[in-house]
Amino acid sequence: MPTRLKLKIIDNSELRKEIDERYEKMNQIDAAKWSLSIAKHILKVVNIDYEAVPEIKEGFRINELWQIKEARIIDIRQAGFKIHKLALDSELEINKTALRVVGQAVGSGHMKEHAMVASDYAVKTIGLMNSNSLESITLERKWQLNEIKKYL
Repeated sequence: MPTRLKLKIIDNSELRKEIDERYEKMNQIDAAKWSLSIAKHILKVVNIDYEAVPEIKEGFRINELWQIKEARIIDIRQAGFKIHKLALDSELEINKTALRVVGQAVGSGHMKEHAMVASDYAVKTIGLMNSNSLESITLERKWQLNEIKKYL
């Protein structure tokens, strides 16, 4: 069953559908790996060095530990909440949205669906950066599609 788009964004619906179909075939651990790769990609695009932000670095670490069964769901949730707090406190809308990508990606260990939401927030970030240019959004979705193929 296709995921429901929860954000108001300009999007390439055909590419999102193709990504969603592949996402539906993934297990939760691979979806988490995919969404963390999206988060790192978006942080690079918006010039946020996650190594310099303890909450993000720790969130990535906890999700990766969860993937090998060395962290609990409560640890994932707490790490995600800390990142969402950073987003709430951020003054720049682009940074706020990029941090939501990260929070959703980290939260993918709690619920697989968060991986697809991270993907959509990444599109929203690109849209904010490029005046909702469908060309830029399509490039992002193509990047995500190529990335998801690595985990199938």
